[in-house]
Amino acid sequence: MGEGHEVQLQIRGNEAKETNHQPRDPVVPNHTAMPQPMNNYRWWFLVVIYSVFLLAGQSVATLLARLYFDRGGNSNWMATFVQPCGFMILLPLYFISSAPKNPDDANTTTNTSSPSFLVLMLIYISFGIFIAADCMFYSLGQKYLPVSTFSLLCASQLGFNALFSFFLNSQKFTPFIVNSLVLLTISSALLVFQGKSVTSVENPEGKYAVGFICTVVASAGYGLLLSLTQFAFRKILKQANFKVVLDMIIYPSVVATCVVLVGLFASGEWKGLSGEMHHFELGKVSYLMTLIWIAISWQVFNIGCVGLVYQVSSLFSNVISTLGLPVVPVLAVLIFGDKMNGIKGISLVLAIWGFVSYMYQHYLDDYKSSVRTADTSREISNDSHLKC
Repeated sequence: MGEGHEVQLQIRGNEAKETNHQPRDPVVPNHTAMPQPMNNYRWWFLVVIYSVFLLAGQSVATLLARLYFDRGGNSNWMATFVQPCGFMILLPLYFISSAPKNPDDANTTTNTSSPSFLVLMLIYISFGIFIAADCMFYSLGQKYLPVSTFSLLCASQLGFNALFSFFLNSQKFTPFIVNSLVLLTISSALLVFQGKSVTSVENPEGKYAVGFICTVVASAGYGLLLSLTQFAFRKILKQANFKVVLDMIIYPSVVATCVVLVGLFASGEWKGLSGEMHHFELGKVSYLMTLIWIAISWQVFNIGCVGLVYQVSSLFSNVISTLGLPVVPVLAVLIFGDKMNGIKGISLVLAIWGFVSYMYQHYLDDYKSSVRTADTSREISNDSHLKC
């Protein structure tokens, strides 16, 4: 959020003009938030579309995962597998983005010092293993918690992201960010005090606590993953194009899928998948379609997430993701009959309050950046008039 800490993939027109008069420098990511002009309708249209993709994919995937467990699904490894395995639908987009559209793209790739193949493999493999573990924790949380509680706990990822960014990316803590962290922490902590009786999920004693801990750990892991991704873009990859962003999604997803497959076969859960499909309450076809649409929904989420990173910033993408979390509990009450008791209602309000506080700080940063940009433009204009 702070100045100098966001990966920006938008290049201003005046910067492009300046390159006609100055030698071309190696392209590196611009980490300063740069708001787009309000009259740029195409830009706003893309931001809205990507936001819809992110919110729709996240909501549908979460609800379908709950449906899978409620109607007879019991495999933790299968629920984990469907989260990264849908990367294949992104391959056409990847191949399209790989081809340079003009000679400048090729020159940019040549002039930019790229990390070695070994470094890239180390990044992709480590991120893939991390994603596999995080997906497993998310699956356990979805299995043992009602959708509303799970979604509210996931709101803590925003606070974790800010915390890890402070150490990894020199994130500045302002009063609004601190307020957001406190509110999101209290919001998540309140949910541990509700008993088993208020959930719509029948689980053995102690499983609610397991689901609670796993979801908090998964949210912390996701926040750390976002911070590490931003760190990799800024310090290692040092590029800011759509292909590099897709690289950071597809290759770790391949590794994560392989890791989960190993776990699926090593645990022996694959032997029970046939019986699980036969005993699924909605039928075999619904079982397969549920898993397929979970995988597709997560990739729709990834497209929206990547699109927002490409058009705006990685932080903005996370903010929109957090914005969608309160939507899921409302849908869960309507679809699964989750109970929205007093504690959960207070937690929801605090989560929204924390999000608004975080978003307001983002607005202040953008406003200050736009003011500085306008002042700089006026100074340049005045200097040019004086020289004339």
